[in-house]
Amino acid sequence: MTTAPNVHDAEPIPEAARAEIDRLLNSGDLFRYTAPENAPVALLEREFAEFMGAKYAVAVASCSAALFLSLKALDLPRGARVLVPAFTFAAVPSAIVHADCQPVLVEVGENYRIDMADFEAKLDDSIAAIMISHMRGHTSDMDAIMALADARGIPVVEDAAHSLGTLWHDRKIGTIGKIGCFSFQSYKMINAGEGGILITDDADLVARAVIMSGAYEHNWRKHPVVQDRFGHWQNKLPLYNTRMQNLSAAVIRPQLAEVARRVRDGRANHDYVAGRLNASPFLTVPEPLAAETRAPDSIQFNLVGFGSDAEAKAFQDATAAIGVHVQVFGLSDDNARAFWNWQFIPGKMPDLPQTRAMLMRACDVRLPARLTRAELDFIADALLNAATQVKGAEAA
Repeated sequence: MTTAPNVHDAEPIPEAARAEIDRLLNSGDLFRYTAPENAPVALLEREFAEFMGAKYAVAVASCSAALFLSLKALDLPRGARVLVPAFTFAAVPSAIVHADCQPVLVEVGENYRIDMADFEAKLDDSIAAIMISHMRGHTSDMDAIMALADARGIPVVEDAAHSLGTLWHDRKIGTIGKIGCFSFQSYKMINAGEGGILITDDADLVARAVIMSGAYEHNWRKHPVVQDRFGHWQNKLPLYNTRMQNLSAAVIRPQLAEVARRVRDGRANHDYVAGRLNASPFLTVPEPLAAETRAPDSIQFNLVGFGSDAEAKAFQDATAAIGVHVQVFGLSDDNARAFWNWQFIPGKMPDLPQTRAMLMRACDVRLPARLTRAELDFIADALLNAATQVKGAEAA
């Protein structure tokens, strides 16, 4: 290949979606509650719950909305303290702030996973909930996390935006905590441009989430589950009106059948490029935890021996000159994944030296499942050549 592959476009939307989209456009029936039953959004909720092996699902406007509704459904008091990894996207602590809660940031190691010693130290009697962000699909030690949470009776919400298809001891990520939240934004495993969904086995939680998502008056009757709990909560909860609309569901539903293939191909692509990068003395891709089966749509790796920010920026510039975009999380201006940029969090930002050091040398590159071997080699060659170029003297 002579030009860099396009890593930004997603796969085409399956042809099966087109007839349903045309039907919706011809009818103008885009609101999820217009139909008495079996609207596309309602069908998606049923199908996604079955796909994940969960009892209930609520489709909403975004994963951020799902995270927010999860905390509101838990009925946490104003100012409740919520543990969250310091390596995540700004929307995650934002959801905590929107829910009138206080994010408590936990250190993350160079393998992008929660530092369990810091997690356990901060999991004191002041913590009301835990939000585990499986950032970029990297799963922290869920056995240890759930054991500590269960011992204190603290609910766990899984931010699985990047983890559809990931397994932990062969159990689907998003089904381990009290609530699991997923994204259908364009860079995720299923692409609807925007959209999100939460799953749970708790009848009271799903009833609260449905009402607050915007099921006003008696529209909750069009959700064919836990009717008694809906009636109990009607008019007792505020409406945030963050519903999904039917066009999004029509785009999402046919892609459920594509997830297994995308996971398979994405993992193969990731592992191939990881193997090439790990052959360099200047780049390293952390290994998955033993219980984890990843479903990646991107690759993260660390710069090794880059003693200055100038060297790391030179690597970023060298790859850009070849046509491969590399994001060094801590060196990209105003990066939404760098915790020191989250100035909306109330109070003083904690000192998190381990997470800061990781972010200053951790790199991110998209690897869509549709890429060919030649395209993967172009990306790997660009990364390896740029590292050698910057660290040439040491390589020699």
